[in-house]
Amino acid sequence: MVGLANSRFNLDVLIAIGNNDTGPRYETLARLVTLVQENRKMTKKNRRSLRRHYRQAVGPALKPVSDQDVSELLSGGSPSEASKSLRWTSGRPHTVRSNNINWEAAIWLTVVHLGAVFAPWTFTWSALVLVIVLHWLCGGVGICLGFHRLLTHASFHTQKWTQRAIATIGCLAGEGPPLQWVANHRLHHARSDQEGDPHSPHDGGWWSHVFWLAYRVGGKDSNEFYRKWAPDLYQDWYMRALNYLFLPLNVAVSAVIMALGYAWGGWPIAISWLVWGVAVRMVFVLHSTWLVNSASHMWGYRNYQTRDDSRNNWWVALITYGEGWHNNHHAHPRMAKHGHKWWEFDVTFLTIRLMRFVKLAWDVVDYRSKADLK
Repeated sequence: MVGLANSRFNLDVLIAIGNNDTGPRYETLARLVTLVQENRKMTKKNRRSLRRHYRQAVGPALKPVSDQDVSELLSGGSPSEASKSLRWTSGRPHTVRSNNINWEAAIWLTVVHLGAVFAPWTFTWSALVLVIVLHWLCGGVGICLGFHRLLTHASFHTQKWTQRAIATIGCLAGEGPPLQWVANHRLHHARSDQEGDPHSPHDGGWWSHVFWLAYRVGGKDSNEFYRKWAPDLYQDWYMRALNYLFLPLNVAVSAVIMALGYAWGGWPIAISWLVWGVAVRMVFVLHSTWLVNSASHMWGYRNYQTRDDSRNNWWVALITYGEGWHNNHHAHPRMAKHGHKWWEFDVTFLTIRLMRFVKLAWDVVDYRSKADLK
């Protein structure tokens, strides 16, 4: 049969025999003829595709994300479909593998910290002022107000251009692009201090503070991870573009800061502003934000009983513009105001109120529940 199949003429004979004979002895031959006929119709491209995708699916296909899914994510929950499909892609026991190291993040953070080592030899008072201003702009506006309260929880609404501008500023904090940041943080809320939390102190204080960033969260398919945990942002082409613009943006802004320093006072000021305005400022912003993940889940007091170990920590709140009132936030994730007691000062909420006053923000969620509106 193999010999016959190698010849087009003899293959036609096989087909004729298979079509005209119906006895039991020809059943095997007839099946072979059917397969050969089907194979004739397949192009080389189709055959390659069949070889690549022959494996049977091992689980249900992911369902499209609904408006209810987005609502759950904004409020700190997780869509059931995403929860099932991404079950073992976060948390220390499930990410610490040699083939799961996030080399891009590890190299980036190492370079930034190495740059800050030169701070003692490059200090100037103008550079210190630059650090303070950019810490608030990139950390307070970009991360606390932008990535967190606006993009992750939709605590208020604003115009598209304003949202994109704030997201771009957030990239300059050095904490990654918005899609990655938002997906990781929503995953943290959904599994806070439980199995699967990307950065729980239950897996170690230093793990929750920094070392979790050395490993990939969400599996190898980052786009699928973003589509499930940040579907509202993934629909915006600009947010997707920031995944690729993150490094060029930071390099370009670093060059601008250095150029402005040179124009201000020559090479000594240029180097000072580069080290302090970029490296030192980023290290300060990074560790300020990371303390919310670590210290605010270990030390402080609680206004609410939540299913996690979130705490209100005054000194973390001081350097994160109100983010340290973390227990309040975990109890009411969508609420724009994180300080719920009169002494819990929240600079970020004051900034949101200012934006509302000048008509840059609206629909500010400054209530704990719908019942508070009545």
